[in-house]
Amino acid sequence: MQDEPTPIELTKSVADFLRNDIAPLISGHQAFKLRVAINILDLVTRQLTREEGSDAAEVARLRALLGVDGSVADLNRALAERIAKGEVDLATPGLAEHLWATTMDKLAVDQPNYASYKRELGRGG
Repeated sequence: MQDEPTPIELTKSVADFLRNDIAPLISGHQAFKLRVAINILDLVTRQLTREEGSDAAEVARLRALLGVDGSVADLNRALAERIAKGEVDLATPGLAEHLWATTMDKLAVDQPNYASYKRELGRGG
C-alpha cells in the first residue's frame, strides 16, 4: 500500500487539472464529455472521503435495528427481506431515522448540490 499520494488526493488532482487546465481549451461535445468525466472524478473523491465513516454508521444503525451482525451489504439485504415479509415497517423504532440518515449520507456523495439536500442540512437533518 502506498502512503502518498492517497487515492483521494489522486482523484482530486486529476479532476482539478482537467477542470482548470484542459476544460478552458475545448468546447462543444468534447467539453460536455470532459465535464461528465470531471463529475465522475468528483463523485469518486467524495465517495472515498465519506465511505468509511458513513458505512460504519450505517452498519451500527442496521445492527441496532436487526439485532444481527454482518457487512453493510448483508445487513441491507436482511433489512430488505424483513421489510418484504412485513416484519419491519416505518412503525419499527429507529427505521425511519435509519432510512433518513442513509439517504442523507448517499446524497452527500451523489448529489451534494441538490437543493432539497442542502435545505435539510440547514435544518440539521
